[in-house]
Amino acid sequence: MLSLLLVDIHKSWAWVAILSNALAGLWALAAHKITPLRTRALWWFTGAAEFSIFIQVALGVALVNKGHVFKQFHAFYGFVAIMAIAIVYSYRHQLKSRVYLLYGFGGLFFMGLGIRAMLVGQ
Repeated sequence: MLSLLLVDIHKSWAWVAILSNALAGLWALAAHKITPLRTRALWWFTGAAEFSIFIQVALGVALVNKGHVFKQFHAFYGFVAIMAIAIVYSYRHQLKSRVYLLYGFGGLFFMGLGIRAMLVGQ
């Protein structure tokens, strides 16, 4: 019973992770051109969107611990997303003049990884 609830939460939270990263990416890309969009709220939202991926992966790990088996490469995309977040974060100082582009395209990339994980997992 708990395993089925966890599966439902994992499936639903995937949309939270995908849509929040898409919005954060689009906001950052817009902020690159439109200066008033460069607010502290952008960084808080981006951080929350990226953290949603960590929650999604933790839910997946909990499912594996309960004996649930994922299709090939489904979990791979989750771990690639975590590594990509670390890479984007590590480049923020080197690309300081283009940090909005970095996080904009990064957010869209994370969205794409989430979509790909959903498609592979079906």
